[in-house]
Amino acid sequence: MKTTNWNRFFIICVVCSVVAGAAGIQLIRIQNIEGAKQILANSEAYQGINRVIYPERGSIYDAEGRLLAGNEVIYEVGLDLQAIEQPETVASVASSVLGLDYARVLGYTQMTPGNGNPYFVVLDGFVSKDKIAQLESIKEDYANRSTKRGEVRPNLLGLVWTANNKRSYPEGALASNILGFYSFLDRTDGIGYFGVEEAYDDLLAGEPKEVYSAIDPNLLTSLEEVPPGVTVQLTFNREIQAMTETKLDEAMEWSGAENGSIVVYDPETGEIIAMATTPRLDPNEYWNYSELFPNPKPYNSAISSTYEPGSVFKVITMAAGLDSGVVTPETTFNDTGSISVGGATIYNWNMGGWGEVDMTGCLQHSLNVCLAWLGMQLGPDRFYSYLKSFGFDRNTGIDLGGESHWPLKLPGDGLWYEVDLATNSFGQGISVTPIQMVTAIGAIANEGKMMAPHVVKAMVIDGKQYNIDPVVVGTPISAETAHTLTTMLVNSLENEASSALVEGYSLAGKTGTGEIATPLGYTNTATNTSFVGWGPAEDPKFLVYIWLEKPEISIWGSEVAAPVFSDLVSDLVVLMTIPPDNVRLAEKPGNNSLVILE
Repeated sequence: MKTTNWNRFFIICVVCSVVAGAAGIQLIRIQNIEGAKQILANSEAYQGINRVIYPERGSIYDAEGRLLAGNEVIYEVGLDLQAIEQPETVASVASSVLGLDYARVLGYTQMTPGNGNPYFVVLDGFVSKDKIAQLESIKEDYANRSTKRGEVRPNLLGLVWTANNKRSYPEGALASNILGFYSFLDRTDGIGYFGVEEAYDDLLAGEPKEVYSAIDPNLLTSLEEVPPGVTVQLTFNREIQAMTETKLDEAMEWSGAENGSIVVYDPETGEIIAMATTPRLDPNEYWNYSELFPNPKPYNSAISSTYEPGSVFKVITMAAGLDSGVVTPETTFNDTGSISVGGATIYNWNMGGWGEVDMTGCLQHSLNVCLAWLGMQLGPDRFYSYLKSFGFDRNTGIDLGGESHWPLKLPGDGLWYEVDLATNSFGQGISVTPIQMVTAIGAIANEGKMMAPHVVKAMVIDGKQYNIDPVVVGTPISAETAHTLTTMLVNSLENEASSALVEGYSLAGKTGTGEIATPLGYTNTATNTSFVGWGPAEDPKFLVYIWLEKPEISIWGSEVAAPVFSDLVSDLVVLMTIPPDNVRLAEKPGNNSLVILE
């Protein structure tokens, strides 16, 4: 009996061992099958998924910390075609709440997914929280509705919504030419276009992160956090920007100009205090871009439009003449009203001569003949060397997307002629952008130091603030030349009782009237009018550049752009809290009386 039990036990053990061995062998064999290897390699996919988490886009603030560009929650509403039970109900609710066409939505709901048809259809990608609240209320009402025998309870199965972040611009079109916009115009993942949104796109977007998430909620240890993109603070104050835009809009209306730009700049730091252009797009409705800016109209004319500046450029030529020692303020010139250069005759704006004038008189009366003579005294090598030092052969590098410039014609180029030296000297035959003029003339207001223009004041990265330091990009003239020319321009404005003057403030400035070339030459009666001025003259805190294109009311910068300067600066000094000269200079240590610039 005992022997029999032992034999049975032994047989069972042998059988179990054989079965276990066979199972083990089979297991090893299966694991070495190519398909099984792939399943094992992808086993983690059955436990969780890898997904890319995109950080929240960084916000943009003005100099006072007021939000200009941020993010708000919007919803994408769509149809899960496999889950829909009541097509008519879904189509009716989507039509009434979202304002969609009932027949179109119903057509989607009746599609059979697969075989070339989608499984999911997006109905609206920009649905507000209020609309979603209505959908949720209807869904809850359906779920709680009492039904009679045989009556089917309505449902919204298959109508789904997902929360997303949408770029939001709470100030609408304010400063939109500086901000640019963030959109999905031609991509699925979004991109910044123009302005700050383009120039700082990578920093604002942040770093996406791929994370592994367990499907089983019991295996989740913590939710991955992705740091948001960089926060950007700009150099301008929204009040000054809004005021500047209003002044430009008013000037456009009363002058009948086609386009315009105003730049307000700090010559000591390079900071943009305001930059207004026309037209302006509300970036919340970026899809209207092509309508407002048909090709090739630039998004921001202050940094992308080139034009012949006319007499405002005489400031640059005079700076070169003074700095090189070719002339002094006391140098005289006998203006006969015309001068011949390279086979062409150049005349003054009024076709008349002014007789013997000094260099301040040449600027005050804006004499083309005098400045053409000065250009020839400088000679082409020296003249164009100064223009390159002032940056007219390149972009300024301002931190905005979309900057461009017109190539500078130089001696030796196929399109340069001897007469160009003369015409370039008074701002004709040369094309510039407003930001190039601002940067170059800023050196005259800033003791000869030319500062890099910029709109970003600081950035916050990982909770730490990094301030943008001023950068000197060149010293085209000496401090002595800058002081001398500023004094000449102060006297020039005061002597002619310019409409650009602001009572109580010493200001330096120059008008500009540029003829517009046509294929047949300068036969167009329309002009580009401009004005540049800075102040207070002895310690400039702002430089203002105004450009109005093809005004109808007058062709002269002195009658169009100069009054706009005066009007704007009258408000600017208040917003910047700059006291009048008699108050400001009296408050300086050691000053007991007002200093008059001679």
